[in-house]
Amino acid sequence: MSGYQFKDILSVKATAYDACELCCGKTDGITKSGRLARVNHTIAVDPDIIPLGTKIFIPQLGHLYTAEDIGGKIKGKTIDVYMADHEQAINFGVKELTIYILEETGSI
Repeated sequence: MSGYQFKDILSVKATAYDACELCCGKTDGITKSGRLARVNHTIAVDPDIIPLGTKIFIPQLGHLYTAEDIGGKIKGKTIDVYMADHEQAINFGVKELTIYILEETGSI
């Protein structure tokens, strides 16, 4: 995570979604930020809690994510992790995770 430092730690409820009609009501995979959702990268957040564009490290999942999407059911300290397909999203279930909010370090 070179170039970032820890800003905050949150305990969140985590669910998962994919770019299917059941999860999103559409199938194009385009996020609220206008980017194509990517596995092990994109999460949906409540932008009142975590602003879009925020980098998030999730140790339990082992990846650095970017808050790129929002969802009607994503309120408060809840995140939705993007998955490759609906079966993976369903199998993810509901988890309580600790997430690390990151911020870029200044240039030296």
